Amino acid sequence: MNAQPPADHSSDLSQDIEPTAILLAERTGAGDQRRNPHRPISRGRLVWRRLKTKPNFYIGGVIVALIVAFALFGDFFNIYEQGQQDTFNFNSPPSAQHFFGTDAIGVDLYASMTSALRKSLLIGFLAAPTSTLIAAIMGSLAGYLGGVFEMFTNWMINLLLVLPVFYVLMIVSPAIADPSNLPAALQWLGFLPAWGLLVLAIGFFSWMIMAQIVKNQTKSLKEREYVKAARFMGVSTPTILRRHIIPNVASLLIIDGALGVAMAILAETSLSFFGLGIQAPDVSLGTLLQDGTGAAVTRPWLFVIPASFLIALLTGVALVGDALRDAIDPTSEVNRA
Repeated sequence: MNAQPPADHSSDLSQDIEPTAILLAERTGAGDQRRNPHRPISRGRLVWRRLKTKPNFYIGGVIVALIVAFALFGDFFNIYEQGQQDTFNFNSPPSAQHFFGTDAIGVDLYASMTSALRKSLLIGFLAAPTSTLIAAIMGSLAGYLGGVFEMFTNWMINLLLVLPVFYVLMIVSPAIADPSNLPAALQWLGFLPAWGLLVLAIGFFSWMIMAQIVKNQTKSLKEREYVKAARFMGVSTPTILRRHIIPNVASLLIIDGALGVAMAILAETSLSFFGLGIQAPDVSLGTLLQDGTGAAVTRPWLFVIPASFLIALLTGVALVGDALRDAIDPTSEVNRA
């Protein structure tokens, strides 16, 4: 009985795989997948492809980019500096000379707006990463170490969550306004400007919820085989957290950092509005809104213009953060539907 050699189906296999890979590439927009259908798509590229399909990303990105560009380069189109008075134009409405008008003492609102936006953006883009960094460190350490450190972290989180944060910031506002009022144990922070202390204060009271999420994720990740193998091989705890834990919760931290920018800007604006944040002669969106509130009817430009910039900025940041959340975690969009 003549045994036939086994048929070589390699050509058939390639023909079966190739059209499927091409179809997948066409659906996902991956042109290079046609040349190498077996190469996996990195998570970063996959997130970027999803992000490019989100209209919120483009709308919010354009809004934020325009506001940032105005804050950075708007002074090039103005002859007045922040705080400079025009003694011939008190309470002047917007005109060719004063693009956004002037206030009761002749200060150009356009120059004040560019300076206020720079300060509010700086605080927002520093306070949000500060909060996310604290959440990443405390949450990952509590979830990985467990024991006494986890109990201490849980106690701190629960304590800070029940405290009325806004009132706590009101209590510490004298130290923010004047660093010399800091307690003796914190006098080393006196080198920071007032807005720097405000960044630390907002960041310190904004990390608790994300830290709880990171802690729960870390407790699940530390039971994975690759984490156990690294621990049995004697890899140090900081290295395990840096290589295996933090990268796996990075998507949550990115979302928290993006959405936290809007929350930090709103917190700074609220504190400054009540005179507890940025102090004169510095300006921010909160101080401009405070100054313009009393003139909202008689001189509406003093209130409407800062309020419009604040609404546009918060909307743009929220749209970008929402699009980023959907791109990193597609199930979030399904859950909201």
